[in-house]
Amino acid sequence: MKKDSRKSPREWEFSSASLSYGKANVKIEVQEYNPQLEPRVEWRVGGRAFYSTDCAKCFTDLKFSVARTAIYESGEGAHALTLASPEHLAPVFLMWPSRRFVVDVACNEEGDKGCVAEVPLMDGSALPFFSEFRRNVGVPEELAFYDVPVHAAWDLPYGSVKITPSEAFEVEYILERNENGRVFKSAANVSIYSAEDLYNVFAARTFILKNEFDEARKAGLLGGVDESCGLLLDNSPDAVAPVFRVADEPARHKILDLLGDLCFAKPALPKVRLEIINGGHLSHRTILEKVLPYALQ
Repeated sequence: MKKDSRKSPREWEFSSASLSYGKANVKIEVQEYNPQLEPRVEWRVGGRAFYSTDCAKCFTDLKFSVARTAIYESGEGAHALTLASPEHLAPVFLMWPSRRFVVDVACNEEGDKGCVAEVPLMDGSALPFFSEFRRNVGVPEELAFYDVPVHAAWDLPYGSVKITPSEAFEVEYILERNENGRVFKSAANVSIYSAEDLYNVFAARTFILKNEFDEARKAGLLGGVDESCGLLLDNSPDAVAPVFRVADEPARHKILDLLGDLCFAKPALPKVRLEIINGGHLSHRTILEKVLPYALQ
């Protein structure tokens, strides 16, 4: 009798630089196949329990902050656990809602402020994670959605956000920067009905403008980043046009960040249409606060 490999736990390990460290590591265990169970991703930091998505009500207990990435913290002092940069990995679990996963992010620092861990950047996209899972876990499944009857709109310092109900997950994301007469713009419109619609979002790499990168380095930030971790965009007049992996790659990567910020709480998508101009992790968090109550019903 042929053994059903879907019932056998399997583990993979990913290592690369992260935003702050020269080397970061995460182990991911794929557990049993059971379409009768609620999707679950159990996040651990240094082998210790951090957050599990089947207790999404516990999500609001995590402290949240932003420093060019999403940062979550649990506990106090030497017992605190801090997890940074889960946004490129979290959306991959959308693809297999009938699976359960255990994610263990290795500590990068441990001391008086507890254990601090960052998810490896890989190439700055979700594609390396997805490609490994696709080879070993199998064909992506039907995505999980939840209804969100929300109408909301608000202004950002340099942009805006609008939410309306939809039949699936739709987002129009516009980035506009104008610094010293130099204009940078990227825009993408994505509708996600099935797993296939996620591929071009997963492939989009993180990016930073060269002047922002130079300023961050002077401030002692982005210590782990090198040319393999994403796109360095030079918007000076004489700069060579970048070679994008997918069309409108910067805006599509912002959509990947958005998916990660929403799906870290629960590996399912809200049925909404989002119109976002110059958003970021903080605005994504506000969106999550408006839609998450409907995921818990």
